[in-house]
Order: sequence, then C-alpha cells, then structure tokens
Amino acid sequence: MVIITISGTPGSGKSTVGQLLKEKLSMNYIYSGEIFRETAKKYKMTLEKFGIYCEKNEDIDKELDEKQLKILKKGDVILEGRLSGWIAKKNNIKAFKIMINADLDIRVKRIIKREYGSYSKRLKEVLKREKSEEKRYKKYYNIDIKDTSIYDLIIDSSNKNPNELIDIIIQEIKE
Repeated sequence: MVIITISGTPGSGKSTVGQLLKEKLSMNYIYSGEIFRETAKKYKMTLEKFGIYCEKNEDIDKELDEKQLKILKKGDVILEGRLSGWIAKKNNIKAFKIMINADLDIRVKRIIKREYGSYSKRLKEVLKREKSEEKRYKKYYNIDIKDTSIYDLIIDSSNKNPNELIDIIIQEIKE
C-alpha cells in the first residue's frame, strides 16, 4: 500500500506535482483544496472570507480533515492538502510526506498566471490565507504549520520546473 502526501504553500506547485505524479505512478490523486473551494462556494464566500469564517467555525476544518483521514486509511493514494502530511503523522499512517515551497514573489506570480488579478491583490490574499491557516491549525490541532520536521522530502520549487520536481520525488521514493 502506497500513500503519498503533498503539502505546501499556496502557489508552490503542489497541484501540478500531484497531477504529474498521478500520471507517472498511475495512482489515485485527490486534491483536498478543491473540497475546501467547493464548500466556500456553497457558502457563497471568497476563499479569503471563507478562511476567516473557518477561524470561528472549526467544524468545517474538522469535517474536511476527517475526509482526508478516511482517504489516507484506504491507502494507494496521492493526497494533496495543507494538512495531509500532518494528518498522516498524527494518525500513525505510514506515508511518504512531501512539502513543497517557493519564494513568495514567485508563488504570487504563479497564482496570477492561473487565476489572474493584480499582484498587490493576490499578495494580500496569500498572506491573509497563510495567516488564517496558521492560526486555525494551531488553535484546532496544536500544529505549527511552519514545522517541516515531519516531512520525508522538502523541495523549494522556486527555480525548478515541474518535471525536475517529479524526477526528485521519484528518486527519493525509490530510495
């Protein structure tokens, strides 16, 4: 049974890596951020406003994280999510845990390329989102999201293309 978790900062390349790994390894890939986005739409809120709403309503985060736990327990999956590695760790689920990060400026530019908008607007959104997540995860789970000690592989994607990232990951998984 193979379980891979992909965590990282907004715009770091997690989704691209997840999709490419899915193809390369012929595994199921689940993007937990999509569940969060769909829930925000149901509440008719932007991601930014929904994140703030979640700070006062932990049941939403808990529900999403419970879904991730069920997915991890089934195995044979690539699960992408900010807390997917932590959920595996805290529940003693054997997984290859990947953390992807990139320089803030590069991440904001990637988000603009994908979702459009002005640099200042997207920068503000990213910083607010990260602050909100950091606050929620500490409050709800006592997790310091900046603690990367639980990860098997930490990659800075700032100066790497997606295929270089995949090569690094595949090599580490083989070892």
